[in-house]
Amino acid sequence: MTEGTSVVTSRQRRGAVGLLLAMVLLGVFPLDVLLPSFPALAAHFSRTPADIALSISLFAVGIAFAQLLIGPLSDRIGRKGLLLSGLGVSMLGALGCVMTADYSLFLIFRVMQALGCGCFVLSQALVQDLFEGEQRDRLRILMVTATGIFISLSPLAGAFLQATLGWRGSFWVFTALSALVMIKAWLFLDSGRPTSSAAHLGFVRAYRRVLSDFEFVSYWLISAFAFACHFSFIVISPLIFMDQLQLTTYDFSLILLIYGAAYVFGGIAATLLSRRINARQQIVAGLSLILLAGLVMLFLAQHFARSPATVLIPMLICTAGTTIARPAATSRAMALFPEIAGTSASAGSTIIFVCGGLISALISLSPSNLQATLGYCFVLLSGIALALNRRISRRARVLDRSAITSTGGD
Repeated sequence: MTEGTSVVTSRQRRGAVGLLLAMVLLGVFPLDVLLPSFPALAAHFSRTPADIALSISLFAVGIAFAQLLIGPLSDRIGRKGLLLSGLGVSMLGALGCVMTADYSLFLIFRVMQALGCGCFVLSQALVQDLFEGEQRDRLRILMVTATGIFISLSPLAGAFLQATLGWRGSFWVFTALSALVMIKAWLFLDSGRPTSSAAHLGFVRAYRRVLSDFEFVSYWLISAFAFACHFSFIVISPLIFMDQLQLTTYDFSLILLIYGAAYVFGGIAATLLSRRINARQQIVAGLSLILLAGLVMLFLAQHFARSPATVLIPMLICTAGTTIARPAATSRAMALFPEIAGTSASAGSTIIFVCGGLISALISLSPSNLQATLGYCFVLLSGIALALNRRISRRARVLDRSAITSTGGD
């Protein structure tokens, strides 16, 4: 199968879906599954939990840097080689983390693992290469749904690995999964190189081309704002449920399982809607649910005592909205520059990464009233995203009228 081929057989489609979902899982694994092992890591390296948290920050920086290079480079030399190389580097980094007893070396190997994990940004480019039309939209819905489920299951998986294999367990399992994905990618993907002349643009020119396009940036911002609502909840949920509501780790894990189930129902709803309404209408529907979630959260915060239900109910509504809006916006953005899909995926992932990190950090600065702050955040972000979507629609209508006028004049 050659990269860039959008028509695939049913057998090839199943292989591609399996590969992409495995990449989604590996993208979640190095961060979320490791969280329950923080105390054990701190004890092993004789460091504070804050020092161990630094490894998470460095990991995030490493991924951000790597994906900025990997996307455009994949447009020039192909996806397969970079994906295999990235998996190999991430495995070496994970093994280094297991073997070292020195904290500084541990940080270096974590950065190495992160640089390799930057290759997972290619999942969106591979969707663009291997599928077309509704298949792309449905696969992106599936990937968003799977991401939510994997994140929700991570605390339980991390706690199990910590209890059975210690803090090294997550690194061993990551290495084993990476090896399996490497074999699957080697067997499934072709080593074909892009033939489009646009694929050979320099890094700066390629990024300038996509980031100067209003529609491209706007769709990725819509996707980023929807993601930020989900990500902010994940970041501050331990503060709400364990610090403020005094739930046990087990109870907190069960709540996240319910949150993961909401992704399943949201994915089903998104799939049904994708067959009945267009992408812009899907975006409006999803963002409207996020707006409703914000209003419900504010109402519950003002009129009821804080409880797991008053936080979780609006989050379930928000989850449905996120699962509907994000895939539709991502598909619209990725369709604009299919000849440089790697650059498009890297630029979009960076926008999502920056927005999610900044917004969640701002929300966490108000620990005394996290529920209300989260509600205001949902209302504000969904409102801005709806305005962007409306602006895109207006620009499209203006361009269509101009094209008709120009054709009539000719």
